[in-house]
Amino acid sequence: MPGTSAVELQDLALETEIGTYAPPDTRPRQHMLDLTLHISAALVLIGEDGMDHVFDYDPLVADIARVARDGPYATQERLITRIAESCARYPEIEGAEIRLRKSPVLKDSGALGIRLALDGDDLGRIRATPAPI
Repeated sequence: MPGTSAVELQDLALETEIGTYAPPDTRPRQHMLDLTLHISAALVLIGEDGMDHVFDYDPLVADIARVARDGPYATQERLITRIAESCARYPEIEGAEIRLRKSPVLKDSGALGIRLALDGDDLGRIRATPAPI
């Protein structure tokens, strides 16, 4: 089936703790996630209405929320890695773009984040790597 499709999640506030901050440092008040999951168009262009014909993203979102709460994390990079591992557990996901950002950065302004783009080969390598115990 031709075409491409994606599931998009934007501005999900994660309950997490990332980084270490001294008293004069600006401590972020929020960590936001944007996630684009590339999936087969066959999971969007459906002939019959029903969850068994589409990609059910709810378990993935619940897993991401759980992983975020597993902190504290020293870095955004570690949390984004764990989110990528969560995405890789779903064979329906053919690619993913993950953006994690924190704000504020200075006083009450700015956002600073990490963006990771994964294709099918990248997800395959993650799937083939045993998860740490």
